[in-house]
Amino acid sequence: MAKKTMKGLRQIFTQLVVNILSQHPNQALNYKQISAKLNINDEESRKVILEVLRAEAKQGTLSEPTPGKFQIKALKTFVVGRVDMAASGSAYVITPELDQDVYIAPRKLRNALNGDTVKIFVYAKNNGRQPEGEVVEILERTKWEYSGLVTLEGKFGFLVPDDRKMLHDIFIPQQGLKNVKDGDKAIARITDWPQGAKNPIGEIIHVLGRPGENNTEMNAILADFGFPIMFPENVETEANQLSDVITSEEISKRRDFRAVTTFTIDPADAKDFDDAISFKKLENGNYEIGVHIADVSHYVQPDTLLDREAQERGTSVYLVDRVIPMLPERLSNGVCSLRPNEEKLTFSAVFEMDGKANIINEWFGRTVINSDRRFTYEEAQEILEGKDGQFADELLTLNKLAYILRDHRFALGAINFETTEVKFKLDAKGKPIGVYVKERKDAHKLIEDFMLLANRRVAEYVAKLGPKKRTYTFVYRVHDAPDETMLLKFSEFASRFGYKISTKSHKEISKSLNFLMDDVVGKKEQNVLTQLAIRSMAKAIYTTKKSSHYGLAFDYYTHFTSPIRRYPDVLSHRLLAQYLVNGKSANEAQYEKMCEHSSQMEKKAAEAERASVKYKQAEYLKDNIGEEFEGVVSGVTEWGMYVEIIDNKCEGMIRLRDMNDDFYVLDEANYCIIGQRKKKKYQLGDTVKIKVKAVNLIKRQIDFVMVLNHQ
Repeated sequence: MAKKTMKGLRQIFTQLVVNILSQHPNQALNYKQISAKLNINDEESRKVILEVLRAEAKQGTLSEPTPGKFQIKALKTFVVGRVDMAASGSAYVITPELDQDVYIAPRKLRNALNGDTVKIFVYAKNNGRQPEGEVVEILERTKWEYSGLVTLEGKFGFLVPDDRKMLHDIFIPQQGLKNVKDGDKAIARITDWPQGAKNPIGEIIHVLGRPGENNTEMNAILADFGFPIMFPENVETEANQLSDVITSEEISKRRDFRAVTTFTIDPADAKDFDDAISFKKLENGNYEIGVHIADVSHYVQPDTLLDREAQERGTSVYLVDRVIPMLPERLSNGVCSLRPNEEKLTFSAVFEMDGKANIINEWFGRTVINSDRRFTYEEAQEILEGKDGQFADELLTLNKLAYILRDHRFALGAINFETTEVKFKLDAKGKPIGVYVKERKDAHKLIEDFMLLANRRVAEYVAKLGPKKRTYTFVYRVHDAPDETMLLKFSEFASRFGYKISTKSHKEISKSLNFLMDDVVGKKEQNVLTQLAIRSMAKAIYTTKKSSHYGLAFDYYTHFTSPIRRYPDVLSHRLLAQYLVNGKSANEAQYEKMCEHSSQMEKKAAEAERASVKYKQAEYLKDNIGEEFEGVVSGVTEWGMYVEIIDNKCEGMIRLRDMNDDFYVLDEANYCIIGQRKKKKYQLGDTVKIKVKAVNLIKRQIDFVMVLNHQ
């Protein structure tokens, strides 16, 4: 029997044997009994089964209670979880069914890949160690497409994936190579992976271009995180067939705001305007303020091609030099975008407020608007500062009310995380030629405060609908209180810079965090402390389960105000519209599944955005090899120390192997690395002088070395 065939046969028999013994967990069986249950009669195969039994007993999968009889050592027969690959080729399966991750040896992965949802068999723990298991079924592949470098070898080729957790090259047979050239970057789709084959088989579906080129690398990032580069043709066709004519019949079903002063305030480079504000002074001295949101759900109907595509994407993705919209351009920049001097369909939250920002009345429903002006943030800010210009009175009143709303939020315990947002100045080819920190002024905060108000009041309206015991399914944005252990670790670290975090109560936590956030503005430790504070917080997610938003100090919160770029907002529009006409509650399980997917896609979009920033940082510094900069230690790991350059906020790594003055090791508990001989310590927030050693554009990596004469 050929060696390769024997290996494949042993793999198959191992799975069959484990499955048989799993079905009889309280029974010890010999190789003849197992062979009989598998209807195997030939002597050679029975010998292989005996070898498998002995090997698995040696591995700890099976026990041998009496000589020649074997029994499964089970912790819990089968569980479902998600694969997290390690660089070694082994993996851990994360499952809510067990309180520990399950270790899976490379040979027991059965072609499962990082992120896949799998069914595994879990063995008993040995000597208190981590439980081990093996994959018995791949329930859902998280990813079929990978970007990477193509190497051609005669009439076939391989795609070497960019994804560091994809440890298998993809074999591309001749018919799957298409027009790809040796050394190109491309996207391949896995089409097959026969049992026992070392590599998956695939085909090239998109040639990205030559490695190191801006477009090639940006599109590779999108593919890496599972975002399509373009819309399928049938989705574009469906979008183009939508009518942009607003009929008098449609207007008659809506509240008409076309004659009310209305404007948008957005970034200078924005093309999709999904929110507008209207302002009217009432005869009783109060103000009627409308928060008008593009009525995407009017155009994107459930179960259409457009809807399924938007649901799958979950969100628009904002890379450094481009936006990959959730909806085709016909909708995102055209039909739905609230452009000035055009009639647009909107879904609105309208508030009657007094001069102290108290809400006297509120109304939710479908509307039609005609925006009078499109402001950039800079234009609106100029009017707020100069107290003069078009709609100056309206803007100044809105700003005054926004300040009151903000102060009220902070008084209730909201946390003010003002992160440093770094932006690149790009030339015509997308190459970074400068770096600047984006400022958030009153014009930004004004819009934010009214969007927060609309999101909060819509969520509260639905949460309190109907009799007390009856709840209506809705999409909430929830944020749990911080983990106490994480918060204590952060508190200890912040104290080294002279900041005190009180953990007596939620209100005290937020009060002291806000004081810290105000105090660190402009200081070298600002970014490090802000990022660590954010990491100590729970992550906000979408769910149908009613819960509060800790960071905003709101009892109920949703996302209602950005349906052009976020799918959960489309869902909240649909549900609110249904409930406003006394519709019955939607299916909770169905919406919870969509919430979970949206949370996952939001996370992937953030990771893709970070990857694009890393690429631009590397591109910005590639002409600065050998140059010295002042930096701040921004992270420590067992293999190196991250440093952020103070001037341009670019982050790179000093590898411990390049620190020649001592042997350094990580002290994880104290966020530092320590030299073992001289006891020199580098910790987060320390100022250091570095030199740019190397830049790898394709890996998006920057390597620094320490300039050791710096004190």
